[in-house]
Amino acid sequence: MESAMKIGFDHEKYLKIQSEHIKERINQFGNKLYLEFGGKLFDDNHASRVLPGFQPDSKLQMLMQLRDWAEIVLVISALDIEKNKMRSDLGITYDEDILRLRTEFEKVGLMVNGVVITHYNGQSSVAAYRARLERLGIKVYNHYTIEGYPTNVALIDSEEGFGRNDYVETTRPLVIVTAPGPGSGKMAVCLSQLYHEHKRNIQAGYAKFETFPVWNLPLKHPVNVAYEAATADLNDVNMIDPFHLEAYGEITVNYNRDIEIFPVLNTIFESIYGESPYKSPTDMGVNMIGFCMSDEDVCCNAAREEIIRRYYYALCKLADKGDNEHEVNKISLLLKQAKLTTEYRRTTVAARERKELSGVEAAAIELHDGTIITARTSALLGPCAALLLNATKHLAGIHHEVKMIPQELIAPIQKTKVEYLHGHNPRLHTDEVLVALSLLSNNDENCREALAQLPKLKGCQVHSTVMLSEVDQKIFKKLGVGLTCDPVKKGE
Repeated sequence: MESAMKIGFDHEKYLKIQSEHIKERINQFGNKLYLEFGGKLFDDNHASRVLPGFQPDSKLQMLMQLRDWAEIVLVISALDIEKNKMRSDLGITYDEDILRLRTEFEKVGLMVNGVVITHYNGQSSVAAYRARLERLGIKVYNHYTIEGYPTNVALIDSEEGFGRNDYVETTRPLVIVTAPGPGSGKMAVCLSQLYHEHKRNIQAGYAKFETFPVWNLPLKHPVNVAYEAATADLNDVNMIDPFHLEAYGEITVNYNRDIEIFPVLNTIFESIYGESPYKSPTDMGVNMIGFCMSDEDVCCNAAREEIIRRYYYALCKLADKGDNEHEVNKISLLLKQAKLTTEYRRTTVAARERKELSGVEAAAIELHDGTIITARTSALLGPCAALLLNATKHLAGIHHEVKMIPQELIAPIQKTKVEYLHGHNPRLHTDEVLVALSLLSNNDENCREALAQLPKLKGCQVHSTVMLSEVDQKIFKKLGVGLTCDPVKKGE
């Protein structure tokens, strides 16, 4: 029987201590806290990959513990509305994602206050978007571009700076400020609100929730290096927090943008309040993730796999006419620093060996008990379609020689693909194999058993010696499989 996925993160402990820590921070500021929420709330797949046991919506579940305390303010930049900026992981624009986020929050009973449009300068597309939101009954607030932000503190902390911005009226002790992606202006929204609250004699504080880098893990811990690999395109760099070291003599980890902005933030705090509540960027954070690892070896192994996965992803992007040489070079350097090669990934070695032996493209999967299954391209199936069949057969205890999908069923599908749909590749993709298995499962016990194994693939690792079609990539993503490919395009 297949063993379960190895867990390295205590999800229940995280829900408890993270929500309690945020409550403590709310009380520290007299019962009003603006919490800037970095990263993804619903679908943090990076965190769930490097911390096995962390669920993609763990942060959302944690906020559910604070449901009665919290309200949410969504932030979008007018610049991102103007250029139809996309969320590459979801394939939707930021302005559509705002509506998705609102629906998802409200679905689980979290209160959404409204939407702040930052960097507003009268853009016409923004006016249309605002009208659309208002028709849906959503409150919309304008925040304007401030000349010289964030260094021109005299202008920022004035009626011509933050004073011009619309004030967001809030009623709950915890105001979560979140956005579809980076660069939306979340921090500026928080600071603008502190300015307006102070004018109204309302005591309020600011804190930052960033999952990575993990402040209380070493700088070169694989989990922190994996974050640097994940943000190589942004050129983020993990650093020792010099302000924290100076103030407390303690080594903590932060990242360059927060460290660079801290002196400015400090000055803004002092300008608004007369003093700053924080001595370092680490002080501003509330992240407790580093206290919730239950098996560090499991997390380190998962993080190393992620660094290699990011490297392959960057290589494939480059092979696909990308202009991301800098990203490839940066992750290559991180691999060296972590003393890693791609051969650390067992599926890479196995897939290449199978290709060498067979003379055709191949793929390999590592199951949770360490078993490696391989497959090669055939006249009927692509390597990953064959791999899915081989892996599910193994898990179901079906003999390898058993043919699950008869050739007479595959042939008409291939005919449709080539003759009617004018495709060049007659071989079945992963989705087509799964549909064929599903059709046969009504009358075939083996097909039924094989399909029942699919959930066991979640968290498994796959490597292909050739870049996969978008269809195959999406199937593996839906199955929760960690996929890498050699940067080799299909010959067809």
